Amino acid sequence: MRGSEELIEMLASHGGDRPAVKDGYVDVLGDGELKWAHKSHRLFDRKLFPRVYERFWRPAVGRSFLGLAGPGQRRERELIMEMLSISRGERVIDVGCGPGNYTPYLAEVSESGLVVGIDGSRAMVATAAKRGGGDNLAYVVGDACALPFEDGSFDAACCVGVIHMVDRPMVALDEMIRVLAPGGRLAIFATRRRRRTETRVLRGIWFFGRDELTRAMEGRGLVDIQRRVVGRSQFVSARKAGGQA
Repeated sequence: MRGSEELIEMLASHGGDRPAVKDGYVDVLGDGELKWAHKSHRLFDRKLFPRVYERFWRPAVGRSFLGLAGPGQRRERELIMEMLSISRGERVIDVGCGPGNYTPYLAEVSESGLVVGIDGSRAMVATAAKRGGGDNLAYVVGDACALPFEDGSFDAACCVGVIHMVDRPMVALDEMIRVLAPGGRLAIFATRRRRRTETRVLRGIWFFGRDELTRAMEGRGLVDIQRRVVGRSQFVSARKAGGQA
């Protein structure tokens, strides 16, 4: 598949080795394991969990954070796609891609551009890779806090429902910004505390302070920062300075 071949070239240019594709994806963790933010997150790596995730976990969590009157999964996806505004031929990375809820749609819009889904759960990535979704699509098992790509490799990046579950969310944010090219767009769907207080961690989920993510983006030089608050969640978009607006 063209996407996997292009992915291998990108990974080789970053680390020097040419990793092999197995079962439709590349595993850069090897024998390593992620440090999960909470022991309950280890469920994500169990073989049958993707089915549970899609049928029960993801809808329940979405309703909990977005509220009963909040956007459903389809509208949620539309909001992210609007924020990213992907053009034909652009490279896109989906950080925390899970079983591929967003990645195939990104690949469809990008058309000839490479779209990479990366997740720390082998079970999730295996499920996503099995589904396919275009020859410009590729998957990799890796760490959101150590993305295996050169600086400026992508034109757009998204992280939907994941940054608040990683062990070091601000490191993951730094990594997404690093791999964005000048002018690249970033879209994040994350938790939010209703109060003005700073981050609170509850059972491995970070609830970001009211303006914490937007301030973090501004402090890292991102521009055109916009946010839409829905219930206990937030959709945040921004652009890396430079390039064309």
